[in-house]
Amino acid sequence: MSNHCNLIWYNGKIVPFQDATTHVMSHVLHYGSGVFEGIKCYSTPNGPGIFKLEEHIARLFESAKIYKMTIPYTPEELSQACLELVAKNKIDSGYIRPIAFYGYDTLGVHPKECPVSVSIGIFDWGSYLGAGALENGVRVTISPWRKFQSTSFPTVAKASGQYLNSLLAVQDAKAKGFDEALLLNHEGTIAEGAGQNIFIINDGELYTNAEDSCILMGITRETLIYLAKEMGITVHVGKLSLGQLFNADEAFFCGTASEVTPICEVDGRVIGNGEIGTLTENIQKIYIDIVHGKTNDYQHWLTFLKQTEVKIESNLFQKESVTE
Repeated sequence: MSNHCNLIWYNGKIVPFQDATTHVMSHVLHYGSGVFEGIKCYSTPNGPGIFKLEEHIARLFESAKIYKMTIPYTPEELSQACLELVAKNKIDSGYIRPIAFYGYDTLGVHPKECPVSVSIGIFDWGSYLGAGALENGVRVTISPWRKFQSTSFPTVAKASGQYLNSLLAVQDAKAKGFDEALLLNHEGTIAEGAGQNIFIINDGELYTNAEDSCILMGITRETLIYLAKEMGITVHVGKLSLGQLFNADEAFFCGTASEVTPICEVDGRVIGNGEIGTLTENIQKIYIDIVHGKTNDYQHWLTFLKQTEVKIESNLFQKESVTE
């Protein structure tokens, strides 16, 4: 990826991009035993601001707990590390990717004494679903691959190996000429996109699904539910059928990378008039204004770099060396 930043936070040190390496025998490479987050830093009138940083780091630790992985840093240290990385790379905006993973000790499935490493990278991702997606919407296909059940994998965890499910769905969608995949769950109701939650709009009211639909409980999803209620919009949380989607007035994906992306077509069925809907556009604008620090009421959702005492020393979080 050519749009990465020059520096990576790796096990307590800021290192050049090319030096942030791990051994090929690491447990994570063989079994996908890592947990990660996707966080966005935005350019704002108050300088770089990271949106819902604490919530994302908290979810990272929740995912690790599910997999009995002990992260060798505190949430406060990793939040500070994200801020340090933004400062050291001298950027105003970017996509931040923290990941905690098992290194090398054994090739057995059980990680045993495998050390846990943590790295944080940052890069410019642009529009996740392609240029013009936010303005014009995306074409979606129903994936032949079902979203895994919570009895197979913990759907509330954001874990590396679990995303092979999404990889298969995306590969299929792209091969068929679509922008993104929509996965159903074992019941045949709607789960989510390959990397996004979904909302449907009918008669001016919002519909989205719940944890029992085998979804990741998205932070952007939670934010939009709150904002919609603040706007006086009725929000229904329950199972979503394909019939509801096909006959929706509007629909959109949401996520940290996808933000609020309209869905204009599903397997040849035009949603609404095939363009971004009025309510979707309003919600999208409010969300974009908030993450860019243009709305005073929600400034507390942003952690501003210039308002935080960022310690620049690259060895700030250095602890006992983590070997692999």
